[in-house]
Amino acid sequence: MRTGKYKKQTGFSLIELLVVLTIIALLGAVVGPQLIGNVGDAKSDTTKIQIEDFGAALDLFYLDNGRYPTTEEGLRALIAAPADLGAWDGPYLKKNSIPRDAWGNDYHYEAPGNNGLYDLYSYGADNAEGGIDEDRDLVSWQ
Repeated sequence: MRTGKYKKQTGFSLIELLVVLTIIALLGAVVGPQLIGNVGDAKSDTTKIQIEDFGAALDLFYLDNGRYPTTEEGLRALIAAPADLGAWDGPYLKKNSIPRDAWGNDYHYEAPGNNGLYDLYSYGADNAEGGIDEDRDLVSWQ
């Protein structure tokens, strides 16, 4: 029962699809680097917060024991009692492990510190002293 007229097909032409894909690629090129930059900032912020949490745990350790853990005892003293402490009332961290910084590196701890009663710091993404942006050092004394 055709009347000789063809039905118009609906859909997208190849040109229309290419235009849409080009627009998506341009948006990705503009937005992508900004998102990647925000990931680096988020890791730095996470590490700063962890350093503050360690600071609170170290202060609780100090209140119970009258001193901060030595460099040799390290942060491990927050989850396991050093041999010579009778007043240890830990663990002072919620988990029974020492968290690593946001890049998977160990925190550096010294007591007494060069900048305070203790120095606690992360070297950032490159795990080397100094640096800028994501590689900058994150410290407890600033």
